[in-house]
Amino acid sequence: MTAARVCTAFLHQAIACETLGSPFTARLCRLAGERLGQAGAVGTRILGWPGDPSAVGDSVPLRLAGALHALVLAKRNDALAALYPPADAEVSDDAFWELVEEVLRIEEAFILHRLDGPPQTNEVRRSAALLPMFLEVQQRTGLPLVLSEVGASAGLNLFLDSYRITLGAQSWGDIASPVRIRPKWRGRAAAGLALDIAARAGCDLLPVDPSATDDRERMLSFIWPDQPDRLARTRAAFDIAASKDIRVEKCDAIDWLGRRLATPMPGFAHVVYSTIAWQYFPAEKQAQGAALIRAAGERASEEAPLVWAQMEGDGGRPGAALLLTLWPGGTTRLVGRADYHGRWVDWKGLG
Repeated sequence: MTAARVCTAFLHQAIACETLGSPFTARLCRLAGERLGQAGAVGTRILGWPGDPSAVGDSVPLRLAGALHALVLAKRNDALAALYPPADAEVSDDAFWELVEEVLRIEEAFILHRLDGPPQTNEVRRSAALLPMFLEVQQRTGLPLVLSEVGASAGLNLFLDSYRITLGAQSWGDIASPVRIRPKWRGRAAAGLALDIAARAGCDLLPVDPSATDDRERMLSFIWPDQPDRLARTRAAFDIAASKDIRVEKCDAIDWLGRRLATPMPGFAHVVYSTIAWQYFPAEKQAQGAALIRAAGERASEEAPLVWAQMEGDGGRPGAALLLTLWPGGTTRLVGRADYHGRWVDWKGLG
């Protein structure tokens, strides 16, 4: 039964990768789901996975895909690298898997070690979904923002004002930035204000140091190899984050929120937010975090408002929900939807 669940997780991940524009990773996951039983110790470990192998659990398919991509990025296996885009289109499924299977045996120790850690990404294009929410908050409150990001990873989405982001006919940020984000924009225009961030901070259980080569390369390995624009954009965002004097704090999100929310911030709109992170917290942590935020919201005032901004999966389609909750008041509104990788934003706003 466990092996069947694992194979199903790989096949579901293949569908998701195809939908999100990575046919190479989709092919790798599909073949792994069909043929891992032939893959020695690595196959045995994966097929006997003790936890939830799916994308909402341990994301085992992406652990394996990241381990193989890491070998390519590190130039550890020329034959494997030659299989990766754009050369993969000329290779049959049988030849493709034969080489992958050989690598799983040759690099067994490395891959088994990499399977121990969860996938970790920091998709910079999600800043395009955060920006209109933050502008909406500024328009409603008339106050500069203090940002508190949970599950911040390397903190790349803390520095959205250092990127050049274009939403429809409007642009924000550094005109000379090497990080340029222009999603397909649908719906109402975003609020036409200058983004005003007074302070920012983030936490993560496994923070990534954008100035550390090993940390950077591990995170880059989880970006799909047939999406070179994402790799280039993330590298440029790493350089920007590394130049800042702010680093993501290693801390449990609930403990961190307890400190961040303990005291109101008069003169600022305090925005607690996450992008495809909250949904992966254990259910009890989600409940504790929501209770902390709501309790702090009850203490909020017009002079010190609190906002909960979420870009998270909600079971709806397409993409992820963009949710805003503002205190005083505490009403949660669906203000739009966005592609999980930030390729498009469908914006409604608060109306």
